Amino acid sequence: MTDTTVKALVYAECLDGKLRRVALEALGAARLLAGDGGSVHAVLVGGGPGAALQEAAAELAARGAGVVHVVDDPALAGFAPEAYAAAIGAAVAAAQPSIIVLGHTAAGRELAPRVAAGIGGGHVADVTAIEPGGDGGAAALLTRPLYAGKAFEQRRFLPGAPQVITVRPNNLPVAEPVAPGGEGWIAALPYQAPPLWTVVRGIARKAGGTVDLAEADVIVAGGRGVRSPEGFAPLAALAEVLGGAVGASRGACDAGYCDYALQIGQTGKTVTPKLYIACGISGAIQHLAGMSQSRVIVAINKDPEAPIFGVADYGIVGDLFEVVPLLTQRFRTLFNKTG
Repeated sequence: MTDTTVKALVYAECLDGKLRRVALEALGAARLLAGDGGSVHAVLVGGGPGAALQEAAAELAARGAGVVHVVDDPALAGFAPEAYAAAIGAAVAAAQPSIIVLGHTAAGRELAPRVAAGIGGGHVADVTAIEPGGDGGAAALLTRPLYAGKAFEQRRFLPGAPQVITVRPNNLPVAEPVAPGGEGWIAALPYQAPPLWTVVRGIARKAGGTVDLAEADVIVAGGRGVRSPEGFAPLAALAEVLGGAVGASRGACDAGYCDYALQIGQTGKTVTPKLYIACGISGAIQHLAGMSQSRVIVAINKDPEAPIFGVADYGIVGDLFEVVPLLTQRFRTLFNKTG
């Protein structure tokens, strides 16, 4: 009799020793794909403080990962695609999954094709919705955007084919904790370096705010209308009150008002927050490609004919330097914050 049990493996990405939220979203997707009769494994890769990895592993185990494979080695302290792919490959060999799920992040986009090629499987990237099928993950319907969000396509894997999926941040629910006593267990995996790999000597971090832009629930973004680097100060104040992140259009970045790490759009980051506040952004198609899937869009612009109002749920025609401080003060009052 052919074994039709679905086994899924999640690459749980960490940032500064802590699980990224998209890792928990990927875990939720894996649990959905595995179904009630399947099993879910997770793999953690790193070379930092062991306690941090163990805390992350414990959280994954508490949220439905039956086995958490931990690959901890000093050589993995910095992200290197060949080395991390080899570590994930060790977890694949141990778990023998039929489905592998990663977050659609910079690292996930780098690793997923390597993992798919290594197992001879198919790859569907940037999944925003999953409809489980009647016979488990093999029949699941996967939805992903095309043409900068202008259209969507739905795909299924062929039965029996190994599957590699990346899920877009902020689109799928995180895995909820399991009932007490249902937690998984943690297993250490040895790391064997590939014959050739890139060595990362150092990472120069650029200022991008305290909240990860790709996973922020609230984003306050500025365009050329901010007029200067100092023009982002009121936007940052509003983002802080709302617990969100600051973003920018390419026009603002090209003008030197902020770092390109904040850029949202076709040549920048693609974001899907619950609330997107566009300040002084005209709404060029390249920018809309990166944020049009936000759940609620608020536009603030002096030009009532600005294209951004065409996609906005709410529009305010006015000077952002007058409107944004008023919003900030109002939210401070509502949230009982001072400052």
